[in-house]
Amino acid sequence: MTATGRGSDEQPLAGTDKNELENIEIELLLCGIHRLYGYDFRNYSLPSLRRRIWHRVHGENLSSISALQEKVLHDRACFERLIYSLSIPVTEMFRDPSMFRTFRQKAVPLLRNCPSIRIWHAGCSTGEEVYSMAILLKEEGLYDKARIYATDINNRSLQQAKEGVYEISKMQQYSQNHMEAGGKRAFSEYYTAKSNSVILQPELRKNITFAEHNLATDTSFNEFHVIFCRNVMIYFNDELREHVHSLFFESLSRFGLLVLGTKESIHFNRYSDSYEPLDRVEKIYRKIK
Repeated sequence: MTATGRGSDEQPLAGTDKNELENIEIELLLCGIHRLYGYDFRNYSLPSLRRRIWHRVHGENLSSISALQEKVLHDRACFERLIYSLSIPVTEMFRDPSMFRTFRQKAVPLLRNCPSIRIWHAGCSTGEEVYSMAILLKEEGLYDKARIYATDINNRSLQQAKEGVYEISKMQQYSQNHMEAGGKRAFSEYYTAKSNSVILQPELRKNITFAEHNLATDTSFNEFHVIFCRNVMIYFNDELREHVHSLFFESLSRFGLLVLGTKESIHFNRYSDSYEPLDRVEKIYRKIK
């Protein structure tokens, strides 16, 4: 008697679109990750996900997303590599210097009135933005009363951030960024060179707490005077962006500041009327309701 089921080497059913099959594979992969590991990427932007998933498929020497799913579900190390691929860090010290300069000019005077300052860097990547803020606060005499919470979904990035070790080849650019951001001291005072790397001064880390946090699934954990989330939500779909804006609204104190990336916006969500722009160009907003 002939078996009626399709063999593993047979072609997809006639009329099945290749892109549809790929979307199903991605959906199954993300569902499996969520159920097994608790990480929810299901509301990330599909084009970005597709590129990064295929990057990992090729990196694992596999031929399909389904093959990657099987390996991810049975190999924790492969899952960790995928997480890194899905959250590839793109950052630098004092990235977008004009934003830091504007923050220094417009936000710092407001923070001086706070008896203590709580700042959250959501999606902190490898920590360059966090240390940039620590340096800025130190130069403005506010670091001792500040507590910075730096979170990310990527454990490998968090580990580098905790260590504060970066490539020496980047220091010239970082020094230039620092100067353009209104730096008040020589940037070289903040690190010690060692071989091909630099180690940031330990005093910059004393008021920073690094922790894993998933914007898609985790809740608010404190009330903050400032929240930075720059160039993170561009990878989310509309539903997840709305969720994250809700999380930030709940986490910000009244008159707290929300700082977004250059390609992100406070508009088109239900909380847009609850903010006023402190600076429209640099995407710094103040919660007023």
